Amino acid sequence: MHNQLHRISAVLRMRQKMAKFQEFRQIARSLATIPELFPNKTDFPTRHIGPRKTDVVMMLELLGFKSLDELSDKAVPKEIQLNRPLIIEDPLNEHELIDRIRSIAKTNEIWRSYIGLGYHNCYVPHTIQRNIFENPGWTTQYTPYQPEVAQGRLESLLNYQTMVADLTGLEVANASLLDEGTAAAEAMSLCLRHNKRMKIYLSDRLHPQTISVVKTRAVAFNQEVIVGPLSEVDLTKRDISGVLLQYPDTYGDVQDFAKLSATAKANGTLVVAATDLMALTLLRPPAEFGADIAVGTSQRLGVPLGYGGPHAGFFACKQTLVRLLPGRMIGVTRDMDGHDAYRLALQTREQHIRRDKATSNICTAQALLANMSAMYAIYHGPEGLKEIANRIHNGAITLYEGIRAAGHRITNNVFFDTLHIVPNGSMNVDEIKTRAESKKINLRYFDDGSVSIALDETVKTEDLEDLLWIFKAQPVAEVIDRQNIMENSIHNSPFKRTSPFLTHPVFNKHHSESRMIYEAVGNKDISLVHSMIPLGSCTMKLNSTTEMIPCSFRHFTEIHPFAPVEQAKGYHKMFEELEKDLCEITGYDKISFQPNSGAQGEYAGLRAIRSYHESKGEHHRNICLIPISAHGTNPASAQMAGMKVQAIKVCSDGSIDMVHLKEKLQQHSDNLSCLMITYPSTHGIFEETVHDICRLVHHYGGQVYLDGANMNAQVGLCRPGDYGSDVSHLNLHKTFCIPHGGGGPGMGPIGVKNHLAPFLPSHPIIAPFGFLGADQQSFGTVSAAPYGSSAILPISWSYIKLMGGKGLKRATQVAILNANYMSKRLEKHYKTLYKDPRSDLVAHEFILDIRDLKKTADIEAVDIAKRLMDYGFHAPTMSFPVAGTLMIEPTESEDREELDRFCEAMIGIRNEIKEIEEGRMDRRMNPLKLAPHTQLQVVSSNWNRPYTREQAAFPISLVKPDNKIWPTVGRIDDIYGDKHLVCTCPPMLPDY
Repeated sequence: MHNQLHRISAVLRMRQKMAKFQEFRQIARSLATIPELFPNKTDFPTRHIGPRKTDVVMMLELLGFKSLDELSDKAVPKEIQLNRPLIIEDPLNEHELIDRIRSIAKTNEIWRSYIGLGYHNCYVPHTIQRNIFENPGWTTQYTPYQPEVAQGRLESLLNYQTMVADLTGLEVANASLLDEGTAAAEAMSLCLRHNKRMKIYLSDRLHPQTISVVKTRAVAFNQEVIVGPLSEVDLTKRDISGVLLQYPDTYGDVQDFAKLSATAKANGTLVVAATDLMALTLLRPPAEFGADIAVGTSQRLGVPLGYGGPHAGFFACKQTLVRLLPGRMIGVTRDMDGHDAYRLALQTREQHIRRDKATSNICTAQALLANMSAMYAIYHGPEGLKEIANRIHNGAITLYEGIRAAGHRITNNVFFDTLHIVPNGSMNVDEIKTRAESKKINLRYFDDGSVSIALDETVKTEDLEDLLWIFKAQPVAEVIDRQNIMENSIHNSPFKRTSPFLTHPVFNKHHSESRMIYEAVGNKDISLVHSMIPLGSCTMKLNSTTEMIPCSFRHFTEIHPFAPVEQAKGYHKMFEELEKDLCEITGYDKISFQPNSGAQGEYAGLRAIRSYHESKGEHHRNICLIPISAHGTNPASAQMAGMKVQAIKVCSDGSIDMVHLKEKLQQHSDNLSCLMITYPSTHGIFEETVHDICRLVHHYGGQVYLDGANMNAQVGLCRPGDYGSDVSHLNLHKTFCIPHGGGGPGMGPIGVKNHLAPFLPSHPIIAPFGFLGADQQSFGTVSAAPYGSSAILPISWSYIKLMGGKGLKRATQVAILNANYMSKRLEKHYKTLYKDPRSDLVAHEFILDIRDLKKTADIEAVDIAKRLMDYGFHAPTMSFPVAGTLMIEPTESEDREELDRFCEAMIGIRNEIKEIEEGRMDRRMNPLKLAPHTQLQVVSSNWNRPYTREQAAFPISLVKPDNKIWPTVGRIDDIYGDKHLVCTCPPMLPDY
């Protein structure tokens, strides 16, 4: 009985355990379903990609496909398809992303940096930060090639040019360059073009990064570069093209260069002054001591440090050199009604027109940052700028007196903001550095044991106290009590500025926030805020709010580019992760982030190729083959890299002419350096022969440079590094979501295969991350900062993290879908010039052939471009790569409704052209020839056009009063502008 009870008890216990187990299993199962009940929302790809799932199905049906995979499988040649998922971590949702990037940013340490070297901390007025830097109405504009819908940013950039010209004292300035180093290199190239002399002389008191960038550029032109004291330059031999000096110099000294300039002028040599706009509010401007050119950076005028960029470089010169001026320049002209208007002046010099005969390869400038600096000058005005400069200068004088009284030798006689200090015997540089580090202060330390301090507008009394303490000097109050600080002031020296500047009303009427002109100016422009911008080859896609937010984090914005690397751990963590992801996406092995534009990336990649050949003793390899369909920057970059360009023909279907390519390869086999191609081609097709082309080039000893402008059609589908490319630049301001900013910032890092990695860009101050080692054989330096425009890299990092591998692939597929959908919708009205004969598809962009309309209706591509403004759209890419055509790229970000809206606009315009063809509308007096129509024209009592006001302003039902975008000027008169070149604010312009 006892045993039986024991067995029953055991069974009951077992049943209880089983019940507990079943209960545990049930709990476990319920826990497993929690992600379904509370999903981790990673739906960013559906936010970024425009068409909804139902739209995708409908669009695919129109094209005859059942899935995106089927479409992309048909579009992309099978030989180059990736056929596996991208190995990229699972996507983050938007809140997780911000938490993660914030935690990365906070590993950067914000020290007070008084390093100088052309970079200074500053106060970005909050109104400028919010209304320009963080405003998509300013960040998502395109380069102002269509001036009638770009009057706002053109006006602001004209203000920038006026500011630069006024402060430097020179007659003309351009609308910005990339940074100070590249601006100096452009200046020395101008000297060469001006007098054809093959020597340049660089002051040994220039910033070291400037010397390095100029040297790198000069080597490719076979120029001899001499670096030394200006006292030793011999100009009487008349063999020196230009002299480059720094004013104030890298040690802070202000010197008189009047005699040097006079000697240079007498001997046909140009003088280039690298200078500081803030200092020039107090200092005599370069033009007054005879400089022909002035260059520098406007960073300290309201643009954050951002670990080196983006910042706007400036370039000003004498009127006699204007036709050699590099980059873009804004000019004043008039519209068809005689009203003042703005446009890009001297456009025919741009690289996409002159190709291998271009004066530079500049494409991206730094328009957004130039606009910030222009607004900073407007906000403060001339008196406000002088007040800031005096505060900086007085702080430097206080330090001078205190540190000198403490027994240290200061080498400066006249200075603005920078002191060069030789410690006394009781203190050495190690002790100074230790004391500085205890206060979390960065100074500049020289190899000879000397130190320099460069002050900025953020310096307060407490900062001066700490700096004096570092040198064991007396406190500020005692220094000031003992010494009249005005005795050593610039105001008591012959260098004092006496000439006025910023006298135009725009700089003198808008100093309160309520008077600032952001809205008045910005509302004149079309941006992605208003409508899609369907520019082929320019990839104007969504720049999401989440991606943009980290750019304002102070742990990203307040880091000096030459701060010790250990203070920038967050930046380097981001570089590592972004490099890893970009290598996975492209198939390359290494990435250099130094090039700060696509054209700079082209140049860097080509220089790496040249260095690779030279390392093998093949210095003679200098022939670069480029299809005639290539981007204009390609031949310009090759010419700048010291290569000789040979053009390759294309076939009637838009593909590379393989017969002609083979002929050229055989002809130049001994001297072949590389082939530059764009893929998908600039004609908007996936060429099936790309793999064969790469193999052929390698067979003849060349390298393949693949222009990454069209990477938006490849991500997740194919990888350049897999099908034979050796190097590409990546337009992060296209495929990877950095906004265009009205013409910049851009970012053009280059990816390379392992054999080219040792030749990537270097830097004289901070060795770029990832490229250290004994095998480093860099060709030199391309940008002033070691990692280019670091502060905008969080945008691309965020885009990849938010999309994940699947999202990136789907984005590419939808970009291809959108382009083919639009081509199909328009096929009854316009001819798509090129389609892949294998698939009858286009890639992510397509070209509409407008040329026949010239014969039938006297209508050209420019007429359609201007008429589109009346429909509320920016024009597609006009007359590139084929004259008389329009190239359209919708990107994946635009939804079907917006695609249809644009198609309806194009169809509406085609119907108007049909009226001309059929004689129902005059061939000269019609809505296309007289477009765009301004509000003033439409409401004028003097309406004398043979079509109605309604047809002019509201041509189809989709254009309504509540969504109407009005161009602020009529069609621009380019001929008048060419004959009357005005590139600063003239008195007759409105002062708001």
